[in-house]
Amino acid sequence: MTNLLLAGALALAAAPADTIPKGFLLWERAAAKKDDNPETNWAVNRRITARLTVNPCDKNALASAGRVAARTIVYTSVPDFQKSEQVILYSSGDQATQALAELKAALRTCASAKTGGFAYRYSAKPVTLGDEALAVTGQNYAGRKPAIGGERAIVSRKGNALILYSQAGEWGKPAKADFTAQTRDATTMLGKICAIASC
Repeated sequence: MTNLLLAGALALAAAPADTIPKGFLLWERAAAKKDDNPETNWAVNRRITARLTVNPCDKNALASAGRVAARTIVYTSVPDFQKSEQVILYSSGDQATQALAELKAALRTCASAKTGGFAYRYSAKPVTLGDEALAVTGQNYAGRKPAIGGERAIVSRKGNALILYSQAGEWGKPAKADFTAQTRDATTMLGKICAIASC
């Protein structure tokens, strides 16, 4: 009987959570504060169907299969700054791995899009965070020269969780330092994610 109870307890401990507790994301406290500034806005999305915040092909369904919970926080500031925090739990580590693989494929498929005399280009490189991670650069180009405008994101998987931190705004030439804040936040979240994820 004791062995059966122990086996059941271990099975429950190994099962992934299907909710993200209120206040779990790093920016939730800031997002909950009253903001009277008409030029800034916080938005919190708890829908499981929320779009992936790093989405080069602009597809609603990207990395959506197998989700069991999601929370997304987006901060915008006029005229052109935006940052986002997103945590998604999948039904298994394999599903989360597949979600990241879908993002990698999208980064290749939609690596460049032209608008007028400009081209918006995506690139990504692996970084050492969690079980696997990418540093994603989106950048506007005029010919071969970086123009104003782009995004920088860290996307990391740990167990069955996908963690995304992104900033978009008046970026110039891509640089390693562009990822400092996103890497810091991703590292902090990775330090606590195993409380709700199957790591």
